[in-house]
Amino acid sequence: MFKCPIKAGENIDRALKRYTRKFVKTTVKNQLQDRKQFIKRSLVRRTQIQKAQYVLGLRDQEVV
Repeated sequence: MFKCPIKAGENIDRALKRYTRKFVKTTVKNQLQDRKQFIKRSLVRRTQIQKAQYVLGLRDQEVV
């Protein structure tokens, strides 16, 4: 559980915004989404390879 101490006189909306930023930065959100549905290891690996190829293609386009 994350704790987000509220400073004296701080707006609650500001504290909630800090809490959500902290939640997203720690990648807990991504882990929870990954656990919702089982994905085979071969599919995970395939998507990683496809993403790497896509990024390399973008970098090659920048150089040219």
